[in-house]
Amino acid sequence: MRLPFFVYGTLRPGRENHDLYLRGRTAEERPALLRGAVMYEGPGWPYAVADPCGEIHGELITPAADHYDALLVALDKLEDYAPGDPANIYERVAREVILGDGKATGAWVYLAAGPVARQLRASGTPVPGGDWVSC
Repeated sequence: MRLPFFVYGTLRPGRENHDLYLRGRTAEERPALLRGAVMYEGPGWPYAVADPCGEIHGELITPAADHYDALLVALDKLEDYAPGDPANIYERVAREVILGDGKATGAWVYLAAGPVARQLRASGTPVPGGDWVSC
């Protein structure tokens, strides 16, 4: 699937990884909301953890068509994600996000992988309001 990406941390506009990975390679960037996840503080970046009661603010990033495949590979590497690898820190999953106009759309989201998510739920620090940029 060639879904856009929902980003909520260092890949958001104005953050360092946006400039390194996304600047000049996107067709569209729009504010969006991910429901069903809670954000936790990490070591310099946040983690999203599935939670039916939470929501996270971020952006929906639509890569330019000619950059999609390269960005998918680069973002998977940045997020330490490899399909099926039990050592993953994040898992790339398809989720529904809500755009500012209320419309829902599918997107790739990097959620904390099982062991990381369990540790964060047990002893992590939630990000107030689910918006890491405003912290």
